[in-house]
Amino acid sequence: MNVYFDNAATTLLDEEVFEGMLPYIRYHYGNPSSSHSHGRQARSAVEDARKTIARLLGAQPCEIFFTSGGTEADNTAILSAVRGLDIKHAITSKLEHHAVLNTLKAFERNGEIRVSYILNDNCGNLNLDHLEYLLKTNERSLVSVMHGNNEIGNINDIAAIGEICKKYDAVFHSDTVQTMAHYEFDVSKLSVDFIVGSAHKFHGPKGVGFLYARKTITPVPLINGGSQERHLRAGTENVAGIVGLATALEIAYRNLDEQQLHIEKLKRCCIERLQNEIPGIQFNGNSALGTKSLYTVISTSLPATGTDLLSSLDYNGISASGGSACNSASVNSSHVLAALNREGNRQTIRFSFSKYNSLQEIDFLIEKLSTVCKERAVA
Repeated sequence: MNVYFDNAATTLLDEEVFEGMLPYIRYHYGNPSSSHSHGRQARSAVEDARKTIARLLGAQPCEIFFTSGGTEADNTAILSAVRGLDIKHAITSKLEHHAVLNTLKAFERNGEIRVSYILNDNCGNLNLDHLEYLLKTNERSLVSVMHGNNEIGNINDIAAIGEICKKYDAVFHSDTVQTMAHYEFDVSKLSVDFIVGSAHKFHGPKGVGFLYARKTITPVPLINGGSQERHLRAGTENVAGIVGLATALEIAYRNLDEQQLHIEKLKRCCIERLQNEIPGIQFNGNSALGTKSLYTVISTSLPATGTDLLSSLDYNGISASGGSACNSASVNSSHVLAALNREGNRQTIRFSFSKYNSLQEIDFLIEKLSTVCKERAVA
């Protein structure tokens, strides 16, 4: 058996998504910027996708911009706040994705902004009183806080954070890559200026995503050239990818409750089995706490065995990860775990689930992991 438990890194392309994309790969190949019938057909597909995404998120089509994925969308949001809105101070957390942290650090190195970090506890919970203090004692700020953490699964209350930002006229950007299509969003009811999505995190194609930018904000282009995406994102649109993105989001919303119940059952079963059968196991952050973490992610912490457990699982046909796919396999490379002041000399394994996983696969995982841990303990 081969089992895939690394869905936080990327997901299997949904067959219905592939079928929706296929005509735009093989037959409807016109350039959306061309004025002839082939171009108009492609343009229609792009705009229909934009309308679909806007409808699902409670947004307006003019607020949706297509990108190459979450990283580009996050970069564009931050650039738009710093240079478009003349923001000189940014507030974030030490647990953010590198698409946010490294971008803010680059602006700070250039002398364009100062960056402050919200305090967190050893479980990764953010101190919102400290956020309010930072907003109160600084000039108008950009706040960039993710919705769901890709490594430890913690969920931040972006509704509450948005209200604090609104109180101090702050610009609020949330990296929603891990929660998009797994939770409902209605931006008309959220005090958020930017959110993002990446299709391959919810059974769509790689290389395509979107930025939601509130219509009161004029985004600043990260890529310059032609007039595509209303002058925000130059370059010929990835028509098939955009169609796949919208289709994947629509499928996810169509089956959201059913999918969540299925994956929550897998996660609960996995946690119980891990606790019962793997001596010394711990969970990072709020990973094992239902409402405080993503229902798709478990981050485990195991006693060091002198060998690489991830490699052993891979050898046994199980794909998992140590954390973010953007980091190396080394546990020591995780800035998120470092921010938790986690006990040293332990190994981290992240298991992340999708609608395609099953209880039988959980059984297989526990059997193999238990065997590997016992063998290493004896050795």
